[in-house]
Amino acid sequence: MRPRPSAPPSPPVAEPPTALRRAARLAAALGACFLVLLVLVALRWHPLITVDGGISRTTHRWAVGDHAVTRVFRVLTDWVWDPTTMRLVCAAAAVWLVWRRAAWWTALWLAITCAVATLVQQAVKSAVGRPRPVWPDPVDSAHYAAFPSGHAMTATVVCGLLLWLLHRHGPRPALWRAAVTAAVVSVLGVGVTRVWLGVHWPSDVLGGWLAGAALVAAAVTVHEWPRAGGTRPSRGRWSPGA
Repeated sequence: MRPRPSAPPSPPVAEPPTALRRAARLAAALGACFLVLLVLVALRWHPLITVDGGISRTTHRWAVGDHAVTRVFRVLTDWVWDPTTMRLVCAAAAVWLVWRRAAWWTALWLAITCAVATLVQQAVKSAVGRPRPVWPDPVDSAHYAAFPSGHAMTATVVCGLLLWLLHRHGPRPALWRAAVTAAVVSVLGVGVTRVWLGVHWPSDVLGGWLAGAALVAAAVTVHEWPRAGGTRPSRGRWSPGA
């Protein structure tokens, strides 16, 4: 009898790139940290409430006593680092990607990620329903529930996404340093202003940072996932690598 021809070997399964695995693990770790904080806030864990109250009372006393700094912080939080301003920056980046590079997929990915961040933020606020700080002599006001901070989360998402996109295009060192500095100052600065102005507890800001960073890492994983199959996607209008 003639031997049966052996079946052709199955193609090897490509391992996801190291950067992709790292982004997925980072998203999982940050998401887990955010969930732990969310549970502690929802349960009104006494040590967390105590720390929040102590920091907030101190910063509110400073805000009432230093009118000049408070005015600057109100301008920064209401105009420069406001979520609407951040979303407009993101929209401008998406338009630039389409206009100058025909990167339709990346522009759509950027817009969808920002929209998802807004939906997640509002859903968690409604689910937790944490009251904002209340002061007899407030220096600012805000609406909706406190946790997580929408300002902190939006700034983290927008700055994180734009930094990652800039890094992929190999910027000059001076431009990269300037971009990282601007992003760090914006993300940290908006958190400081929200606590200083007495409209958020410190853990609200921490929650916004964690949720925003987790969403950025998850979005990077989604964007780069088509590259993990071993074959490079085509460079058409909707190419993930555009």
